[in-house]
Amino acid sequence: MRRAAVIAALVMVCSSSAAAAPPPVQWGEQLFGANCVTCHGPNGSGILAPVHGAGDQTGLGPSLVGVGARAADFYLRTGYMPLHDVHAQPRRSRVLFSKGELAALVAYVASLGSGPTIPKPQPSSGNLSDGQALFTEHCAGCHQIDAEGGYVTNAVAPALDRATPVEIAEAVRIGPYLMPRFSERQISSAELNSIIRYVQYAKNPDDRGGWALGHVGPVPEGLVTWFIAIVLLIGTCAVIGRRIHS
Repeated sequence: MRRAAVIAALVMVCSSSAAAAPPPVQWGEQLFGANCVTCHGPNGSGILAPVHGAGDQTGLGPSLVGVGARAADFYLRTGYMPLHDVHAQPRRSRVLFSKGELAALVAYVASLGSGPTIPKPQPSSGNLSDGQALFTEHCAGCHQIDAEGGYVTNAVAPALDRATPVEIAEAVRIGPYLMPRFSERQISSAELNSIIRYVQYAKNPDDRGGWALGHVGPVPEGLVTWFIAIVLLIGTCAVIGRRIHS
């Protein structure tokens, strides 16, 4: 009897806790009001002109109506948002929300209007060599062939060493900040799987050629060549000078 009473009490406590917990969308709305409304406005309608908001924050953000779960998940999961300076480039930083809070916020933004869902890439089905070719064509101009990141006009293309397959798939379709947005016609789902597989490989490549020199391409290789050439030239000049004087 005592055991049955304890079990019944636990069931009642769990049931009351579940009933007290707000639904994800409702919880997300509360989190949105506390962390996002200054820049994105009530109901995610956006703020088109700078306003002085809470916490001495300047509000200026696009509408989130219809962006779906995909964009919200990417910007929140990478720590790109909340953004401390609306004029600065979003950068990967510490995520301020727990997994439950992230899910609630994404659910709320997704509820603002019909939009794309969070992708489910399958890089294991991709082709590594095709991925390298596609990455070279579409991505290496900014991120470098080794996905170590680089500099472009008025922006920094981030390194992809911490990017997950889902984040890569989201970024390709969203086009965050100055990155171009690639549609299904430009990069198909199968091609995207190959690109993601290559990016995963680039994180720990097979350096069969020996010293990798940081995987940053021809820059260190050229420096090493010049250092060797300079030493040889100085040595050659010294030998020639001795012969002339002798």
